[in-house]
Amino acid sequence: MIQGFCRWLLYKRLGWTKAITEEHSAKYIICLAPHTSNWDFILGQLYMRAEGYSIQFMMKKEWFKWPLGPLFRKMGGIPVWRSKKTSLTDNIAQTARQVPIFHLCITPEGTRSANPDWKKGFYFIALKAGIPILLYGIDYERRLIQCTKTIWPTGDVDNEMRAIKQYFKDFKGKHPEKFTIGDDH
Repeated sequence: MIQGFCRWLLYKRLGWTKAITEEHSAKYIICLAPHTSNWDFILGQLYMRAEGYSIQFMMKKEWFKWPLGPLFRKMGGIPVWRSKKTSLTDNIAQTARQVPIFHLCITPEGTRSANPDWKKGFYFIALKAGIPILLYGIDYERRLIQCTKTIWPTGDVDNEMRAIKQYFKDFKGKHPEKFTIGDDH
């Protein structure tokens, strides 16, 4: 019932389409960009439910206060303390290796503002866990959700991050002026 409603709302009522060619295995990380608005979260939740996926997500800890905290945790949210240096990527990679199913979505920009210095935590989690990164782009101009590339990290961080950023160069976020892939492309 929820899946049908979300499909109707996302695809029929709101007019979004999808172009998904990549396999969704038992374990993966979704690298989602551009992230320029809180609407991206709502769109992602609608898409996930419309497609019947169960995917966790990382979000700054400030969002996990009452009354939203319990709701975000129930939805699969993982709070991130950005000011602390923790072994979060190691811990998440270890969890990914140990469980039979692991699906995690991360927005690499780390903010809704233009940031050329994308966070690399998603890359290192995938590398340490030996799992693929699915590149998911949201294009508000075309009302398109697209995943047509998978990266299997090898440890060549600079070149692979350049390729990841390059994939997203033509996507238009809700606020395009708040998105950049930087000058290293």
